[in-house]
Amino acid sequence: MGEALKRGVMKYFKTVRYFCCLLLIHGAGSLTAQSFNHPGLLQGMEDIERIRKGIAEKQEPLYSGFLVFQSHPQSQYTYQMRGPMSMIGRNPTIGQESYDSDANAAYQNALMWALTDNKAYAHKAIEIVNKWSVTLKSITGKDAVLMAGLGPFKMVNAAEILRYTNSGWSAADILQTEKHFKEVIYPVIKNFAPFANGNWDSATLKTTMAIGIFCNDRQVFEQALRYYEDGAGDGSLEHYIINDDGECQESGRDQAHTQLGIAHLGDCAELAWHQGLNLYAYHNNLLLKGFEYTAKYNLGMDVPYTSEIDRTGKYLHPVISEISRGKLRAVYEQIYNHYVNRMGMKAPYTRQAAEKIRPELQGLPGADHIGFGTLLYTRAYGEMIRTATPPATPGGLIAKPLEGAGIHLTWIGSVGADYYTIKRSKKIAGRFVTLKKAIAVAGYTDTEVVQGKPYFYTVTASNKNGRSINSLPVAITAGLPGNWKQADIGASTGTAAFDGQGFTIKGEGRGIDSLNEQFHLVYRHFTGDGSITVRYVPQISSQFSCFGLVMCDAADAGAGRVSLILHAQSAKQIEAPEWYVGLLSDATGNKVSKFAGLSPQLAEPIVTNGRLTGYCWLRLRRKGTEITGYYSADGQKWNEIATITSKLKPNGLVGLSVASGLPTISTTVKFDYADINGVAVK
Repeated sequence: MGEALKRGVMKYFKTVRYFCCLLLIHGAGSLTAQSFNHPGLLQGMEDIERIRKGIAEKQEPLYSGFLVFQSHPQSQYTYQMRGPMSMIGRNPTIGQESYDSDANAAYQNALMWALTDNKAYAHKAIEIVNKWSVTLKSITGKDAVLMAGLGPFKMVNAAEILRYTNSGWSAADILQTEKHFKEVIYPVIKNFAPFANGNWDSATLKTTMAIGIFCNDRQVFEQALRYYEDGAGDGSLEHYIINDDGECQESGRDQAHTQLGIAHLGDCAELAWHQGLNLYAYHNNLLLKGFEYTAKYNLGMDVPYTSEIDRTGKYLHPVISEISRGKLRAVYEQIYNHYVNRMGMKAPYTRQAAEKIRPELQGLPGADHIGFGTLLYTRAYGEMIRTATPPATPGGLIAKPLEGAGIHLTWIGSVGADYYTIKRSKKIAGRFVTLKKAIAVAGYTDTEVVQGKPYFYTVTASNKNGRSINSLPVAITAGLPGNWKQADIGASTGTAAFDGQGFTIKGEGRGIDSLNEQFHLVYRHFTGDGSITVRYVPQISSQFSCFGLVMCDAADAGAGRVSLILHAQSAKQIEAPEWYVGLLSDATGNKVSKFAGLSPQLAEPIVTNGRLTGYCWLRLRRKGTEITGYYSADGQKWNEIATITSKLKPNGLVGLSVASGLPTISTTVKFDYADINGVAVK
């Protein structure tokens, strides 16, 4: 790594550390002050007390649900563990059934302990969690992400109950379990699964949220909230439930996976609810629309269907699927009881589905989902929002620049909030001042901004009982920094944002070469010799994406251009494309751009099982008429692709280009570091 680049990188990470420290000491979204409610995953203390009361009074249908739960083999304190193992995997399968069985037993025994006060159940649950936390070191296989998103969710829920119910679990074992979740489970799912069908994505979402809560890590929790709202993959809310009819991304695939995918999103909403956030209501109760649509179709009724390609570009189903139609999974009680009995809304088809399979059994197969909803979620009509306390801190604050029109803010509303207050700072070390009070909805557009300037935002929630503390702040630049601009090349539509450290670029279009020329370009003027360097942050959604660096004469189709792009070339298997870094020669006039050089097929740590799961550094350097492309896995050891002699003008443009490889579906590419001639963009 060159000295200038090294200084730039060090400055970048120093700034990140400084900003985190700033949040801790300035009262503007203090990380330490934003405490979590515990127990606060699928069951809070009020839920446990409500269920205990229902069992004692033999309230129906809750009591019937308890009898099913109590008699289940994995709810017994005599359960014989099938693990632990040091490695588990999926595709190829290694210990999957053993882990899932033990995860079921850990959760069910922990809950039996909380409901009965019988310490034998606590001892069994502690034994399971402890042994796996100490022994398990890795999760492997092509489907490792899915493996880590399913069974571990039950392990984290078991741990949460044990930790906060006086179970006798030791402090040392709790710390070991935290370490296990953060160092073994979380690294597998931290980038979610935007390359796959949405049930993968939503499974990683709920487990990431759960780990954030159990480990009291607000950053991890907020990461998942923001992905739920605005993630690039099929599992974020609006990409899974694709329209107001409630059609789901997997509705054309089969009904089993569709029910599983929305069930994961429902679990996310319940976790958030216990932290005082109304994720259930997000995007005009879109989650309920998804459940109503799916329940109606699986009850034998007709529903509208629109055939749409998914975010990966791999899945297009011409008609709604009848595979597994009518086989209702144990996922409806939770949603019915929230929207109808908590909130007083109507959910006729979800209600019918819940009643048809009541009492709910365990969620099958394996540890796919919780199940037992009749026991866990049955509540009397009218158990509404508590109003005796101030609302929780809003979550999932997102800031996006509007081209020439300001910065738009959205967040997840707090349960019981009457209004919100937006605060803003113009400097990283500046004091946050009130920008707008008495905002009735969870959104606001700040039009009092200067293009090219960075801003920092936080939000609070209020009601008659008081005001929350500040949310975790977000940084955003109005427009793009300094003299940077953006343009759509060809029949493409895209956007770009800069958060003070890196770029997030959305782009659609067929490609960056001269034959396709449909991509989004983010650029600035560039004179003479020099270089541009960026670091790609995993992961992307479209598996046909191409993106990278460009030097060109103008921001126009047909202009002279040299590009260094990371792209999928000939994917023999649609689930495992082959990724390369290539240097494209000039595309001037009628010349067809060709690869002047191509890397070997990318492998770990950049690519795993055909997926861009690792960081990748890209560098394009010009010296006179010669332009050289490089890539690196770590920013230190660089691999040269090729050097070409170019006819580009000495006074031109340099920038970043993104195309999804698809004509109408965008991909999202993040670069968390960029520099020009070793000087970090800021």
